[in-house]
Amino acid sequence: MEQRNRSELRKKIMTILYQVNVYKKNKMEYDVEEVMKEVLPVENEFVKEIVFGVLTYQNEIDELANEYMKDWTIDRLGNTDQAILRMGIYELMYTDTPEIVCINEAIELAKDYSDDDVRKMINSVLDRVYHKKIGEEDERR
Repeated sequence: MEQRNRSELRKKIMTILYQVNVYKKNKMEYDVEEVMKEVLPVENEFVKEIVFGVLTYQNEIDELANEYMKDWTIDRLGNTDQAILRMGIYELMYTDTPEIVCINEAIELAKDYSDDDVRKMINSVLDRVYHKKIGEEDERR
């Protein structure tokens, strides 16, 4: 039950991040709290943590994404694809959600909302980020 619920919440997070991205690109004013309320009327800690986490660490997340994309940059992806990839990277790097869950959830969203090439790219980038993270954890031991 918890997992299915989280999957639904990740769809909401994707929508919120998508909206914020559109506002930013169009240099429109927005209030993240208001965007969250429009998408999800009930306050949710998981949603807040991920949304604010992605927005807080967006530069670092985008740098990581760009580092692992071949001949491509995250800002060339569609808004939905950017939202999925940023959320996936954030969850992988900054939360204690099991890595396999972070990757699978992002891929499931990409299956529904991205084309095949982008889905494969998201999978590849998350896989590389995962291996980088594992490598860093091994070095610390």
